[in-house]
Amino acid sequence: MASKLQLPADDSVTLIVSHSNLTSFSSDVRVSQQTTVEALKEKLWKKTGTSVASMRLELRDETGARVADLDRDAAPLAAYSPYDGYRLHIVDLDPSSMTSGGWLEDTSLVEKYTISDEAYDKLGTNFRKFKEKMVSKNPVSDDKQQSDNQMEELCANIKVGDRCEVEPGAKRGTVKFVGKAEALGRGFWVGVQYDEPLGKHDGMVKGVRFFECPQGHGAIVRPEKVKVGDFPERDPFEDEEEEI
Repeated sequence: MASKLQLPADDSVTLIVSHSNLTSFSSDVRVSQQTTVEALKEKLWKKTGTSVASMRLELRDETGARVADLDRDAAPLAAYSPYDGYRLHIVDLDPSSMTSGGWLEDTSLVEKYTISDEAYDKLGTNFRKFKEKMVSKNPVSDDKQQSDNQMEELCANIKVGDRCEVEPGAKRGTVKFVGKAEALGRGFWVGVQYDEPLGKHDGMVKGVRFFECPQGHGAIVRPEKVKVGDFPERDPFEDEEEEI
């Protein structure tokens, strides 16, 4: 008769790990109860940085009450009767430990590297020099100013009340607003009331009232899209008459 394979029972427990010097540190560790205290310390050293020689372990229950000190390095964890959810509290006995002083948790305690402007400028390459080089190659500010000036010149020939035609689509209407509109972006804008419901609003955009018109007849566009002149309203029956 074939013998059945006997698997050993799982005697491991899940413990919560805390640290005397690291108030925000909390971790779970699952470990066999046959693990010795010394081996457990080795495992926790890799997690917390506290050396094995400077580590004292306390076993605490769910309420935080101390159950036992794990003070025998050769003893297995089972000797202290731990349960799932118990806490392993690490006490770091080294006053000069890397975990002391709070600097591992509070970055404001870490000394920041500083450099004077003079020393920074003497560096062969730095971000300031790179930025100046890129600006010289791409004078964005000059381009924006030139664009604003061009739009202002176009707007000088567009006045509220003018009849106009707007591209694309040769949509006709009446100019209702000319000027800057910070809510829409830099530069100049022209508000138009279309003769037909080809717009997107009633003259209010992003909560700002620029002009008033029937809903769906309003639009605000850049001045280069607007041509003012003799653009009367189109006769809706004009095309039909041509087809007769």
